Amino acid sequence: MYDAVIFDADGVLLDSEAIYHVIEMEVLGGYGLTYDPRDYRGRFMGMHERTYVAALDEEHRAKLGTPLPADFLPTVRGLSRIACDERLECVAGAHAAVMAVKTPRAVASSSDAEALRRKLTKVELAPLFDPHIYSADLVPHGKPHPDIFLHAADALSVDPTRCLAIEDSVNGVRAAVAAGMTVWGFTGGTHLDDGYAPGLLAAGAARVVADWGEAERLIHAFQH
Repeated sequence: MYDAVIFDADGVLLDSEAIYHVIEMEVLGGYGLTYDPRDYRGRFMGMHERTYVAALDEEHRAKLGTPLPADFLPTVRGLSRIACDERLECVAGAHAAVMAVKTPRAVASSSDAEALRRKLTKVELAPLFDPHIYSADLVPHGKPHPDIFLHAADALSVDPTRCLAIEDSVNGVRAAVAAGMTVWGFTGGTHLDDGYAPGLLAAGAARVVADWGEAERLIHAFQH
């Protein structure tokens, strides 16, 4: 049914979004920007750093009359690296589900290239994808634009319309849909609750899977 499966990383393979969101919102709160956690996830999760920082800068200017402090990104990066080095884990069941995929597979992530490889290596997922690990650093526009998904499909020599993408963010779903892919929304990370699924469906996901156990069963089904 699909010629390739393309996975997002943070929040799908890596249980990292819960770590990031706490750090990001604490730093932003120190600057005077506060958010409801669900609203924050819906608006910003899945964006590439360039798009994310530009959106926050616009918001800081609108609400507080000044640019976003220049130390925001270095501060968040530093704290996030320490936290991930200490306690990052893969999302439960990710290894088995990835190994169940018999078609070509790739990672298409908004993480910067160095951090992406470091995190996948830490949880022993990198060997399951090498060399097809792609960061939005490689393309002009990050999610919700389709560039990184199109880049991954091209690297796999697969028609994007024959790809399945697995995403946990509204921005990621929009990006994969714009690339012409079928998308499964994924809510198995610890950063999401049941209330997030409707947003993924509204963004264009064909279905929502609650965890990797469910996804693995569906992967086996479409390969037989």
